[in-house]
Amino acid sequence: MTKDWVYVGGTFDLFHYGHVKFLEECRKYGPVLVSLNTDDFAARYKREPILTLGERLESLKACKFVDDICVNIGDENTGLTIDKITDRSIAYIAHGDDWFGEDLLHQLGISEQWLSDRAIKMLYVPYTQGISTSDIIGRITSETGCNCHNVR
Repeated sequence: MTKDWVYVGGTFDLFHYGHVKFLEECRKYGPVLVSLNTDDFAARYKREPILTLGERLESLKACKFVDDICVNIGDENTGLTIDKITDRSIAYIAHGDDWFGEDLLHQLGISEQWLSDRAIKMLYVPYTQGISTSDIIGRITSETGCNCHNVR
């Protein structure tokens, strides 16, 4: 197995500096593996992404703080995706510090016991205020009157 990795799950739609700052902070703890959410899961979880899975993948490939990318095969069950990763050791699951604790673990489909059994720690990274994909979509729709979800 390779050295301890930081696992980051996310959609990373409309890649922006908040994403970059988050990934940069994660990288301080080890190489970063991004588990990219599928379009279908993102639509169920939050909203349909503006960018396709392939487009989001290409944006992440260009980020110097990302060491590898996989597709989140577990959807709501983060553990399923992590347990399929056998060629590297996951030391951390990183998430923004705007959501934490049992509610987050439940949403990820894991538990404290699951983390303990695998010697994985949760890493809570400061959330970047003032920028989000939802905010960018809001800016676009308020300026143009456009409904971005109907444009493809």
